[in-house]
Amino acid sequence: MKVVFHEDFYQVYTSDPAADEGRMEAVIEVIGPHVDIITAQDASEGDIEAVHTAAQIDFVKRHGLHPIASLAAGGAIQAATIGLAEPCFGLIRPPGHHASADSCWGFCYYNNMAIALEHLRRHDLISSAYVLDIDLHYGDGTVNILGRRDYVRVHNVAASDRNAYLREVEAEMERCTADIIGISAGFDNHRQDWGGVLDTEDYREIGSLVRQACLRTGAGCFALLEGGYNHRVLGHNVMALIQGLSPE
Repeated sequence: MKVVFHEDFYQVYTSDPAADEGRMEAVIEVIGPHVDIITAQDASEGDIEAVHTAAQIDFVKRHGLHPIASLAAGGAIQAATIGLAEPCFGLIRPPGHHASADSCWGFCYYNNMAIALEHLRRHDLISSAYVLDIDLHYGDGTVNILGRRDYVRVHNVAASDRNAYLREVEAEMERCTADIIGISAGFDNHRQDWGGVLDTEDYREIGSLVRQACLRTGAGCFALLEGGYNHRVLGHNVMALIQGLSPE
Protein backbone atom coordinates (compact mmCIF):
# COMPACT_ATOMS: atom_id res chain seq x y z
CA MET A 1 0.00 0.00 0.00
CA LYS A 2 1.06 3.57 -0.59
CA VAL A 3 1.61 5.61 2.58
CA VAL A 4 1.90 9.39 2.41
CA PHE A 5 4.60 10.66 4.79
CA HIS A 6 7.31 13.29 5.15
CA GLU A 7 10.35 13.33 7.41
CA ASP A 8 9.23 16.75 8.66
CA PHE A 9 6.52 14.87 10.58
CA TYR A 10 9.31 13.69 12.88
CA GLN A 11 9.49 17.28 14.19
CA VAL A 12 8.40 17.87 17.78
CA TYR A 13 6.39 20.98 16.97
CA THR A 14 4.54 21.35 20.31
CA SER A 15 4.51 19.69 23.74
CA ASP A 16 1.28 17.71 23.23
CA PRO A 17 1.15 13.89 22.95
CA ALA A 18 0.40 13.93 19.23
CA ALA A 19 3.73 15.70 18.66
CA ASP A 20 5.79 13.46 20.96
CA GLU A 21 9.31 12.52 19.96
CA GLY A 22 9.44 8.95 18.71
CA ARG A 23 5.76 8.67 17.83
CA MET A 24 6.13 8.69 14.06
CA GLU A 25 9.38 6.75 14.27
CA ALA A 26 7.52 3.97 16.07
CA VAL A 27 5.08 3.67 13.17
CA ILE A 28 7.71 3.82 10.42
CA GLU A 29 9.78 1.16 12.17
CA VAL A 30 6.90 -1.32 11.89
CA ILE A 31 5.30 -0.44 8.57
CA GLY A 32 8.31 0.87 6.64
CA PRO A 33 9.47 -2.45 5.14
CA HIS A 34 5.95 -3.27 3.93
CA VAL A 35 4.69 -0.08 2.27
CA ASP A 36 5.57 2.37 -0.49
CA ILE A 37 6.29 5.81 0.96
CA ILE A 38 4.98 8.80 -1.01
CA THR A 39 6.44 12.16 0.03
CA ALA A 40 3.81 14.56 1.36
CA GLN A 41 3.49 18.03 -0.14
CA ASP A 42 2.01 21.21 1.30
CA ALA A 43 -1.65 22.03 0.82
CA SER A 44 -2.35 25.15 -1.21
CA GLU A 45 -3.70 28.25 0.50
CA GLY A 46 -6.85 27.78 -1.56
CA ASP A 47 -7.44 24.27 -0.24
CA ILE A 48 -7.09 25.45 3.36
CA GLU A 49 -9.22 28.56 2.76
CA ALA A 50 -11.99 26.38 1.32
CA VAL A 51 -12.48 24.92 4.83
CA HIS A 52 -11.07 27.39 7.39
CA THR A 53 -11.70 31.04 8.09
CA ALA A 54 -9.03 33.69 7.68
CA ALA A 55 -9.00 34.13 11.47
CA GLN A 56 -8.28 30.43 12.05
CA ILE A 57 -5.50 30.39 9.47
CA ASP A 58 -4.00 33.52 11.03
CA PHE A 59 -4.16 31.88 14.47
CA VAL A 60 -2.21 28.86 13.21
CA LYS A 61 0.34 31.07 11.47
CA ARG A 62 0.86 33.27 14.53
CA HIS A 63 1.70 30.18 16.58
CA GLY A 64 4.28 29.09 14.02
CA LEU A 65 2.34 25.93 13.15
CA HIS A 66 1.22 26.66 9.60
CA PRO A 67 4.14 24.88 7.85
CA ILE A 68 3.62 21.54 9.61
CA ALA A 69 -0.20 21.81 9.61
CA SER A 70 -0.22 22.69 5.90
CA LEU A 71 2.03 19.71 5.18
CA ALA A 72 -0.38 17.43 7.03
CA ALA A 73 -3.34 18.84 5.12
CA GLY A 74 -1.50 18.41 1.83
CA GLY A 75 -0.62 14.82 2.72
CA ALA A 76 -4.30 14.20 3.41
CA ILE A 77 -5.23 15.50 -0.04
CA GLN A 78 -2.65 13.19 -1.60
CA ALA A 79 -3.91 10.18 0.37
CA ALA A 80 -7.51 10.91 -0.63
CA THR A 81 -6.57 11.37 -4.28
CA ILE A 82 -4.60 8.12 -4.35
CA GLY A 83 -7.50 6.49 -2.49
CA LEU A 84 -9.77 7.01 -5.47
CA ALA A 85 -7.79 4.31 -7.30
CA GLU A 86 -6.32 2.21 -4.47
CA PRO A 87 -6.34 2.17 -0.65
CA CYS A 88 -3.93 4.68 0.88
CA PHE A 89 -2.83 5.69 4.39
CA GLY A 90 -1.87 9.23 5.35
CA LEU A 91 0.79 9.01 8.07
CA ILE A 92 0.52 12.67 8.96
CA ARG A 93 0.50 14.99 11.95
CA PRO A 94 -0.81 17.24 13.45
CA PRO A 95 -4.13 15.38 13.53
CA GLY A 96 -7.24 17.23 12.41
CA HIS A 97 -10.63 15.99 13.54
CA HIS A 98 -11.01 18.52 16.39
CA ALA A 99 -10.40 21.49 14.08
CA SER A 100 -13.54 23.39 13.11
CA ALA A 101 -13.72 26.10 10.47
CA ASP A 102 -12.90 28.89 12.93
CA SER A 103 -11.48 27.14 16.02
CA CYS A 104 -9.45 24.14 17.11
CA TRP A 105 -8.42 22.09 20.13
CA GLY A 106 -7.26 18.56 20.96
CA PHE A 107 -3.83 18.79 19.28
CA CYS A 108 -5.46 19.78 15.93
CA TYR A 109 -5.06 22.92 13.80
CA TYR A 110 -6.45 22.29 10.31
CA ASN A 111 -9.06 19.65 9.59
CA ASN A 112 -7.16 17.28 7.32
CA MET A 113 -10.17 15.11 6.47
CA ALA A 114 -12.41 18.04 5.58
CA ILE A 115 -9.70 19.69 3.49
CA ALA A 116 -9.08 16.46 1.59
CA LEU A 117 -12.73 15.73 0.85
CA GLU A 118 -13.49 19.32 -0.10
CA HIS A 119 -10.54 19.21 -2.50
CA LEU A 120 -11.97 16.12 -4.19
CA ARG A 121 -15.45 17.61 -4.36
CA ARG A 122 -14.33 21.01 -5.68
CA HIS A 123 -12.35 19.29 -8.42
CA ASP A 124 -15.37 17.14 -9.39
CA LEU A 125 -13.58 13.93 -8.42
CA ILE A 126 -16.40 12.77 -6.13
CA SER A 127 -20.08 13.51 -5.64
CA SER A 128 -20.44 11.68 -2.31
CA ALA A 129 -18.25 10.73 0.64
CA TYR A 130 -18.41 8.87 3.94
CA VAL A 131 -16.22 9.49 7.00
CA LEU A 132 -15.73 6.71 9.55
CA ASP A 133 -14.11 8.18 12.66
CA ILE A 134 -12.65 5.42 14.87
CA ASP A 135 -10.76 7.70 17.25
CA LEU A 136 -11.52 7.45 20.97
CA HIS A 137 -12.74 11.06 20.93
CA TYR A 138 -15.69 12.45 18.97
CA GLY A 139 -14.52 14.26 15.85
CA ASP A 140 -16.43 17.45 16.53
CA GLY A 141 -14.47 19.52 14.04
CA THR A 142 -15.24 17.19 11.15
CA VAL A 143 -18.92 17.17 12.07
CA ASN A 144 -18.97 20.96 12.44
CA ILE A 145 -17.48 21.43 8.98
CA LEU A 146 -18.96 18.56 6.98
CA GLY A 147 -22.03 17.53 8.96
CA ARG A 148 -24.40 19.89 7.15
CA ARG A 149 -22.99 19.34 3.67
CA ASP A 150 -25.29 17.06 1.74
CA TYR A 151 -22.56 15.16 -0.10
CA VAL A 152 -20.95 13.60 2.98
CA ARG A 153 -22.02 11.43 5.92
CA VAL A 154 -19.88 11.42 9.08
CA HIS A 155 -20.08 8.62 11.65
CA ASN A 156 -18.20 8.57 14.95
CA VAL A 157 -18.18 5.08 16.43
CA ALA A 158 -19.72 5.39 19.89
CA ALA A 159 -19.65 1.85 21.35
CA SER A 160 -17.43 1.32 24.38
CA ASP A 161 -17.54 -2.48 24.29
CA ARG A 162 -15.23 -4.30 21.90
CA ASN A 163 -17.83 -6.57 20.31
CA ALA A 164 -20.43 -3.80 20.09
CA TYR A 165 -17.82 -1.53 18.53
CA LEU A 166 -17.07 -3.98 15.72
CA ARG A 167 -20.80 -4.65 15.18
CA GLU A 168 -21.38 -0.91 14.86
CA VAL A 169 -18.66 -0.58 12.23
CA GLU A 170 -20.01 -3.63 10.39
CA ALA A 171 -23.54 -2.21 10.35
CA GLU A 172 -22.31 1.13 9.06
CA MET A 173 -20.29 -0.47 6.30
CA GLU A 174 -23.20 -2.68 5.23
CA ARG A 175 -25.34 0.39 4.52
CA CYS A 176 -22.57 2.71 3.34
CA THR A 177 -22.85 4.10 -0.19
CA ALA A 178 -20.36 6.74 -1.33
CA ASP A 179 -17.74 7.47 -3.94
CA ILE A 180 -15.02 7.39 -1.28
CA ILE A 181 -14.70 6.30 2.35
CA GLY A 182 -12.29 8.26 4.54
CA ILE A 183 -11.22 6.80 7.89
CA SER A 184 -10.24 9.19 10.66
CA ALA A 185 -7.84 6.62 12.03
CA GLY A 186 -7.32 7.25 15.71
CA PHE A 187 -5.74 4.34 17.58
CA ASP A 188 -6.24 5.63 21.13
CA ASN A 189 -9.12 3.19 21.72
CA HIS A 190 -6.61 0.33 21.84
CA ARG A 191 -6.53 -1.89 24.91
CA GLN A 192 -3.08 -0.49 25.83
CA ASP A 193 -3.90 3.13 25.01
CA TRP A 194 -6.25 5.69 26.58
CA GLY A 195 -9.53 3.98 25.63
CA GLY A 196 -8.72 0.38 26.57
CA VAL A 197 -11.30 -1.17 24.23
CA LEU A 198 -9.83 -2.68 21.04
CA ASP A 199 -7.19 -5.29 20.31
CA THR A 200 -4.67 -4.85 17.52
CA GLU A 201 -6.45 -7.49 15.43
CA ASP A 202 -9.62 -5.38 15.60
CA TYR A 203 -8.03 -2.68 13.45
CA ARG A 204 -7.39 -5.34 10.81
CA GLU A 205 -11.07 -6.28 11.01
CA ILE A 206 -12.14 -2.64 10.69
CA GLY A 207 -9.95 -2.27 7.62
CA SER A 208 -11.41 -5.44 6.14
CA LEU A 209 -14.98 -4.23 6.72
CA VAL A 210 -14.18 -0.96 4.94
CA ARG A 211 -12.53 -2.84 2.08
CA GLN A 212 -15.59 -5.07 1.71
CA ALA A 213 -17.82 -1.99 1.52
CA CYS A 214 -15.57 -0.56 -1.18
CA LEU A 215 -15.70 -3.78 -3.18
CA ARG A 216 -19.48 -3.82 -2.90
CA THR A 217 -20.00 -0.20 -3.93
CA GLY A 218 -16.97 0.55 -6.08
CA ALA A 219 -15.87 3.26 -3.65
CA GLY A 220 -12.32 4.38 -3.06
CA CYS A 221 -10.86 4.54 0.44
CA PHE A 222 -8.12 6.17 2.46
CA ALA A 223 -7.20 6.63 6.12
CA LEU A 224 -5.59 9.52 7.99
CA LEU A 225 -3.76 9.25 11.30
CA GLU A 226 -5.54 10.99 14.18
CA GLY A 227 -4.87 9.84 17.78
CA GLY A 228 -2.87 6.96 19.23
CA TYR A 229 -0.28 7.65 21.91
CA ASN A 230 1.25 4.39 23.11
CA HIS A 231 4.36 4.15 20.97
CA ARG A 232 4.82 0.47 21.80
CA VAL A 233 1.63 -0.55 20.02
CA LEU A 234 0.85 2.31 17.63
CA GLY A 235 2.89 1.00 14.71
CA HIS A 236 1.38 -2.47 15.01
CA ASN A 237 -2.13 -1.00 15.08
CA VAL A 238 -1.45 1.07 11.98
CA MET A 239 -0.03 -2.02 10.26
CA ALA A 240 -3.14 -4.00 11.16
CA LEU A 241 -5.45 -1.38 9.62
CA ILE A 242 -3.28 -1.25 6.50
CA GLN A 243 -3.41 -5.04 6.18
CA GLY A 244 -7.19 -4.99 6.51
CA LEU A 245 -7.56 -2.35 3.82
CA SER A 246 -5.12 -4.01 1.44
CA PRO A 247 -6.36 -6.27 -1.35
CA GLU A 248 -5.69 -9.93 -0.62
